[in-house]
Amino acid sequence: MNWRRVMRIVKKEFIQVRRDPNLLRMIILVPIFQLMVFGYAVSTDVRNISTAVYDEDLTASSRRLQQAFAGSGYFDLDYHIDSPREVDSLLDGGQAQMVLHIPRGFNERISSGQIAPLQVIFDGSDSQTSGTAAGYTRDIVQRYSSLIALERLSRAGSGTANPPGIEARVRIWYNPELKSVNYMVPAVLCMILLIVTMIMTSMAIVREREIGTLEQLVVTPVTPGELMLGKTIPFICIGLLDMMLVLLLSVYWFKVELVGSLPLLILMSLFFLLTSLGLGLFISTISRTQQEAMMISFFIMLPSMMLSGFMFPIRNMPEVIQWITYAIPLRYFLIIVRGIFLKGNGLDILWPQASALAVFGIAIIFMSATRFSKRMG
Repeated sequence: MNWRRVMRIVKKEFIQVRRDPNLLRMIILVPIFQLMVFGYAVSTDVRNISTAVYDEDLTASSRRLQQAFAGSGYFDLDYHIDSPREVDSLLDGGQAQMVLHIPRGFNERISSGQIAPLQVIFDGSDSQTSGTAAGYTRDIVQRYSSLIALERLSRAGSGTANPPGIEARVRIWYNPELKSVNYMVPAVLCMILLIVTMIMTSMAIVREREIGTLEQLVVTPVTPGELMLGKTIPFICIGLLDMMLVLLLSVYWFKVELVGSLPLLILMSLFFLLTSLGLGLFISTISRTQQEAMMISFFIMLPSMMLSGFMFPIRNMPEVIQWITYAIPLRYFLIIVRGIFLKGNGLDILWPQASALAVFGIAIIFMSATRFSKRMG
């Protein structure tokens, strides 16, 4: 291994990157764009649910219930309707996501101690929003019912205005405000490392083949191993540069606190870079053009994104699919990054994922390097 020749190739790669404005934009602007999209636009927080109220009772009790919904911060009482026909038009047109129907006699039933029915209609075409809104609704109605029960006991002079009961004191660790940005932004770091390094590595080598310079390199004293190192080292540096850029924006722009160890995060990122660079090398050996390399890269990225837990919980997937996710390296890196970012986990907790990631990285880089050397030979 002649490190002087390796460094000459590394220098050549950096010169090519500097001279290619499209590649420079991809390195700098794409990570920032992805972070902004996932940080702001892609959110699992459910608020400002457009609600239509059909109040047939028109009493103090019904108005008080409406105030409970409006004061929760989750529901916007945008429509007050007078007819059942308006329910269909608002839901069909998508203006309202929920309809709160308070039937006639609501206050009378409450006053007499009977169960007062309440109808809530959701637009099930958006199942995630509807399911979350249904949980909010049950919580608001339960609180309202408990408040009425306490007031009745107080008026009845039962001896105490605060009867004994069960109080759930909920504490949420690691993400107390349940902000989706705290969950999504660390995951973007994983996706950027995968996308940038895998695509750039595969396309850089295929580009050499397209313009004929790869054949020129073959006839030089450079060995396949030296050429592979010279091609991958620059993209390791670029991947780490993008990681630090996203890390700075995450901490100082989105205010996502890095609770754990930065050196451990960098070390685990290097393990993952072995995997993504290995995949890039493998793609370069089976692709003839840059367009083909791009298509194969996206074919690998989409299942990785969908099945790694990036957006959808793995435990909600069918059991067969859950077993398949163990073959996706991004799954382990996501657990590591979120654990370091949000929980402050160390290797004593993350060693199973770190071990799996190291095995994947070494295996993929070895397999890709072997195939690359054969193709060069």
